[in-house]
Amino acid sequence: MKSFPKPLNTEEEKEYLIQCREGSKEAREILIERNLRLVAHIAKKYGTGERELEDLISIGSIGLIKAVDTFDIKKEIRLATYASRCIDNELLMFMRSSKKQSREVYLYEPIGKDKEGNLLNLLDVLETEDEDVIEHMDLDEKVKKLYRYVSKCLNDREKKIILYRYGLGGRKEITQREIAEVMGISRSYVSRIEKKALKKLKESFEKEEFEY
Repeated sequence: MKSFPKPLNTEEEKEYLIQCREGSKEAREILIERNLRLVAHIAKKYGTGERELEDLISIGSIGLIKAVDTFDIKKEIRLATYASRCIDNELLMFMRSSKKQSREVYLYEPIGKDKEGNLLNLLDVLETEDEDVIEHMDLDEKVKKLYRYVSKCLNDREKKIILYRYGLGGRKEITQREIAEVMGISRSYVSRIEKKALKKLKESFEKEEFEY
């Protein structure tokens, strides 16, 4: 796969975003070009072959362009954070559309005949609706990341509160008050620890989006 230019630093990105909003086409092109590495990074989740990956990068670039055109510079987040969601959404829509089209063709392929000699296709014998595999894969990946960050980024007390508060690892989800009783601390203290832990997890997810 071809190499892409390095991403902009925070100050460069801010300056080009301002110029872009003032109507500079050159600034817009730079913002797109310098974020293509992010597109390639996300596209790798959906394809492995070089040819397939190039097609996915083209599709993902549409999401990047939408992100550059609609990004609110007043928000205190990097463009990459917002663009990641737009690129991911564009690729997911494409994958779902492709999956649906290929499934439709396959479902109508004849697979035999019934007792009366009429042609049967797979759609005739399917009784359950096909699951959205792409969506499940995306969710599974996020869940794996979450468990990794919980283990890596949180201290023992934060980890225990998050695991029980949200019922992770097969545990039963319990309230802040119940956690407070188990740990022998106040409910307000549990709330503060939970907020701090959630902030750590959020920052871990966002940090990974920048490291592309």
